[in-house]
Amino acid sequence: MIRGVRGAITIEYDDAELVLQETTKLMKKIIAANHINPEDVASVVISTTPDIVSAFPARAVRTLPDWNYVPVMCMHEMNVPGALPLCIRALIHVNTEVTQKEIQHIYLNDAVKLRPDLAK
Repeated sequence: MIRGVRGAITIEYDDAELVLQETTKLMKKIIAANHINPEDVASVVISTTPDIVSAFPARAVRTLPDWNYVPVMCMHEMNVPGALPLCIRALIHVNTEVTQKEIQHIYLNDAVKLRPDLAK
């Protein structure tokens, strides 16, 4: 079974170091909360709001231990008026026997506003 594991984090301003640092933080929390092994990951999609242009967040994912062979793709979110700014989102497609309800989606910083029902 392939399940989607979601997560999002915001940054204070567009800066390459912040993009990489906060993406790493988000991914590590998602991985730990869901006990994800990179061998079980089919792919990762990372998106940013259009106001983030300083770095590819996928680079942070590829530098995690043993994640260099996991397919990762970056893209921009739709530019919808009033959308949460400076936001990095992740969707991990993982092979797991965990039920949909047991998946731990992670929302950090101002991104908790995206899914307050799932943010812990």
